[in-house]
Amino acid sequence: MQHTEIAKIIRMEPSPVEIVVKGWVRSFRSNRFISLNDGSTIKNLQCVVDFENFEEELLRNITTGAALKVTGVLVESQGQGQDVEVQVSEVEVLGKADPEEVKRTILSPKRHTMEKLREQAHLRIRTNTFSAVMRTRSKLAFAVHEFFQKNNFFYMNSPIITGSDAEGAGEMFRVTSLPPVNPPLNENGEIDYKEDFFGKETNLTVSGQLEGETYAMGLGKIYTFGPAFRAENSNTSRHLAEFWMIEPEMAFYDLDMNMDLAEEFIQYVIKYALEHCADDLEFLETRLLNEEKNKPQAERSERPLRERLSFITENNFKRVTYTEAIDILKRSKPNQKKKFKYLIEEWGTDLQSEHERYLVEKHFKCPVILFDYPATIKAFYMRLNDDGKTVRAMDVLFPGIGEIVGGSQREERYDVLLDKMRAMDISEEELYWYLDLRKFGTCVHSGFGLGFERLVQFVTGMGNIRDVIPYPRTPGNADF
Repeated sequence: MQHTEIAKIIRMEPSPVEIVVKGWVRSFRSNRFISLNDGSTIKNLQCVVDFENFEEELLRNITTGAALKVTGVLVESQGQGQDVEVQVSEVEVLGKADPEEVKRTILSPKRHTMEKLREQAHLRIRTNTFSAVMRTRSKLAFAVHEFFQKNNFFYMNSPIITGSDAEGAGEMFRVTSLPPVNPPLNENGEIDYKEDFFGKETNLTVSGQLEGETYAMGLGKIYTFGPAFRAENSNTSRHLAEFWMIEPEMAFYDLDMNMDLAEEFIQYVIKYALEHCADDLEFLETRLLNEEKNKPQAERSERPLRERLSFITENNFKRVTYTEAIDILKRSKPNQKKKFKYLIEEWGTDLQSEHERYLVEKHFKCPVILFDYPATIKAFYMRLNDDGKTVRAMDVLFPGIGEIVGGSQREERYDVLLDKMRAMDISEEELYWYLDLRKFGTCVHSGFGLGFERLVQFVTGMGNIRDVIPYPRTPGNADF
């Protein structure tokens, strides 16, 4: 008989027809009550055993962490906490779990630190917190594809190995097949990458944007959703060395249309999570409220998790120019009283997370889209405004996160783009194909990038980005 998922069973009516359920033991009380979970839902299924009808050795093997196959009928529950339970007629232990071994792991039924959970990342999915986060992550990923497909975007796979640096930051992981000791050298004594696998120096991609633009100029609207890599030595709660990026690119879209799309997209996927992850978000909200009880009042969230998410879906984002934001920050109390770590003293300053969060959480108290940034602090491909000093860039700022989206109207004018590349010492030869787009039917076009993990972090309320990806890659850590 095929087994039924617990997510379906807990919504079924009692029935005399036998069902089969498979899962892992969360607890076994009084030799009678098995709490079983199969990962399909945050909720456990109570399976009631009449211990007098089962062998003692079998009952000894029903331990926390063990995998079971349970057969029985679904009846109305006599206890609290569940509507139905399984009256067990047969139990098979599919995989044992030694109680002494379980004690040294996070499967043991006691409170564990988040750092301990990260150290045992291969087991943490068996905990309520991480199963809730990862189910939510899965639903959000589906919502991403659903939104773009419904809006006639085409899914495009940009290369993971690349010879270009879309950000111009140079903080990339090198890909090579050359030996680490005594690599071939050229006549100048430098590593000869012509001897390498690809015949040139290559890296893991930081973004699929440039390649995405080429496809938007033929398909109209595309999006990429894939891994990106940054070799930044950032040990923070907001940074990963390997993460997932969502990057739409649209022909014939200006900056205003780009901002409209970003807002609509974010609201759509968050609304989807609210509708399809109700049980998990309820659990994560309770977890967050309990966690914040230990924090000073000033550091606690103003709204519970689901209310915060609903607020995002029901209200327009505030749109503010960079220049207006600088004026607000210069006059702010934290700046005047020198409470900011990075003081705002003049126009042209690159905003830090503390500035972004002040604008969102203290001043406007809603998501903010900043636009028209100084050209000197933004990438070469962003369209230069008529003032000659700002570009058509935009960032979406969220409470608790800071920047969650970065985007721009792309520079479609060949001469202007070429001048900017030369000024920033970006190779025309390497990016000839990118310049070519401006020669053959150039047009206004725009796009943005959203770090998927930051979205998951916001939706789940998790405090550290390392806890919203299965196996985090960070400086000094590539375990599992």
